[in-house]
Amino acid sequence: MSAVRLLPPTRFFDRTEWAAITAPSRWRGVWLVGHAWIVSIAAVGLAAWSGHPLAWLLAIIIVGGRQLGLAILMHEAAHGLLHPNRKVNNFLGQWLTGSAAGSDLIAYRTYHLQHHKYTQQPEDPDLSLSKPFPTTRASLGRKILRDLTGQTFFKQRMAQFGYAFKGLQAMLRGERGDKKGASTKAGTPFNKQSDDGVTSPTVDVAGAMAVTRAVGRFLLVQAVLLAASLLLYGWTPWLLWIAALATTFQLFLRIRNIAEHACTTTGSEDPFTHARTTHAGWIARATVAPYWVNYHAEHHLFMGVPCYRLPAVHAMLGRQGQHAAMTIAPHYRAVLRQVTAKG
Repeated sequence: MSAVRLLPPTRFFDRTEWAAITAPSRWRGVWLVGHAWIVSIAAVGLAAWSGHPLAWLLAIIIVGGRQLGLAILMHEAAHGLLHPNRKVNNFLGQWLTGSAAGSDLIAYRTYHLQHHKYTQQPEDPDLSLSKPFPTTRASLGRKILRDLTGQTFFKQRMAQFGYAFKGLQAMLRGERGDKKGASTKAGTPFNKQSDDGVTSPTVDVAGAMAVTRAVGRFLLVQAVLLAASLLLYGWTPWLLWIAALATTFQLFLRIRNIAEHACTTTGSEDPFTHARTTHAGWIARATVAPYWVNYHAEHHLFMGVPCYRLPAVHAMLGRQGQHAAMTIAPHYRAVLRQVTAKG
């Protein structure tokens, strides 16, 4: 199939305006990464201090949203939008965001750009996220149950660690692997969501090695967090962080993935239908829609726009009468009703 058709930005923005919209800030991306970590640390710290189970539950909900936020910010780095300096951008995306969930920035970037090139077409590596919909409420309910009981997390981690072990064995044997096109399928399971847990399997040595390095960074980050937790307040803060990663993060990730493309009318001839924008209130922004990820139609129309400027792009398109051509949902409840239309 042919690649999706892109709209020329000059159709909607003059060149000076467009240059300002697409120029990454030197401080806003850094602040957003800091914000995700500050909120997470404060939530688990206050919950541990209170010692109350309801505070623990609230922390798990809040931290799951910020963990999704870190994944979103890694996505920003994959587009080169977290910082204008490429080295700083990649450091933020690899170590301070992606590693928190065990993802690999470089592998994700190549894989994700394929998603933009072939959105909702057979070549789209994310097609499996939207293809099962619409489904039944019972089916979605079973997926949600697996997320909130840690089953999805466990299944995905076991798959990832299995690939990492194969990569480690190859490293110990002194193998280098053929890197040509290999890393695009590595390190991405936790940016995705599917029944099998891993919809981008690692099928070569170089890919397995990339997973090994991603797992190494993930374990190092967890070790640092655990050390800080034990030093400051015992096991509880770290256990709350892991509990969020294993439960609410998985659920919020699933809902976010569903909202972006499930049940959209997508075709390469109409870029306005490639993705869905969903209006988000403060609860949604704290959980399933951190850091303006709900403006997904705008992101697919103009993927060079930093996330913090997507609301402005949305408003500009509205002033030009383009909202009617877009897929826009009033809230996430409406999306979930639509994707469970089978009953």
